[in-house]
Amino acid sequence: MDEFILVFRHEDGKKLASPEQMQAWMKQTMDWIGGIAAQNKFISGTGLPFDEARVITNKNSGKVVTNGPFGDIKETIGGFIMVKADSIDEAVDFAKGSPVLQGEGNSVEVRKVAKNDGMH
Repeated sequence: MDEFILVFRHEDGKKLASPEQMQAWMKQTMDWIGGIAAQNKFISGTGLPFDEARVITNKNSGKVVTNGPFGDIKETIGGFIMVKADSIDEAVDFAKGSPVLQGEGNSVEVRKVAKNDGMH
């Protein structure tokens, strides 16, 4: 069984949901994660606040620091979870149930986690 990371991307992280929307979304997310955990396939995860971020870019051999994840793009990472799955297809099936996908333009990126076996 392999480990996969599901990265939640929001098309426009500057759009803030109402407290009621956030509460409903958090309940849906907890229920969704609970379903994965019930299969003993949830490893860990967390949300990422939009307001405490910096992006460091190498430009002209110098390091440029930009406030927030909104430098040149609107899209931002809202969080991630890690799961165990028998294949990337199973991890994709988990991702398809993410409440993040209710937001227009939002996405979930599924990536296999490299094992510490010399792979880079």
